[in-house]
Amino acid sequence: MGDGAVGLCGVIAAKLMGAKRIIAMSRHADRQALAREFGATDIIAERGDEAVAKVLALTDGGADAVLECVGTALSVDTAIKVARPGAIVGRVGVPQEATNANAAPFWTNVGLRGGIASVTTYDRSVLLDAVLRGEIHPGHVFTQRFALADVQQAYDAMDQRKAIKSLLIVSQ
Repeated sequence: MGDGAVGLCGVIAAKLMGAKRIIAMSRHADRQALAREFGATDIIAERGDEAVAKVLALTDGGADAVLECVGTALSVDTAIKVARPGAIVGRVGVPQEATNANAAPFWTNVGLRGGIASVTTYDRSVLLDAVLRGEIHPGHVFTQRFALADVQQAYDAMDQRKAIKSLLIVSQ
């Protein structure tokens, strides 16, 4: 769930770890193209129940693992609903609202885990080594460059979906 920089890097990681089918949820052509470049096999543009139905049909009843990278109630709900019984939903999207935990994972036997990425521990060697060997290219998520003095324009470009992630350049 999510087609921002984190979700797109999740596609890279899924491919790197050997996922055979990677479904990206995206409504933006530039992000869909990057998701495919990174290894997505399928793109779902729909949201809510329509998205759930499409994923369930593609996966013959649910995904083995789901990465939730948005943090909204709809995204978390969709992630839980597309997971097959016994699957794990990894939440890395920062929660957008303070709510009680959803009871659905209990009734569907879906594991729900989340937290800040452990980029300095076990995944550092796998991911960083793959970047250094040139096997993966997560820097492609930086779709616009801005001078440090133009930081507000950089944030505006991301907010308006004109940039996936803005790169700030410090002049020397």
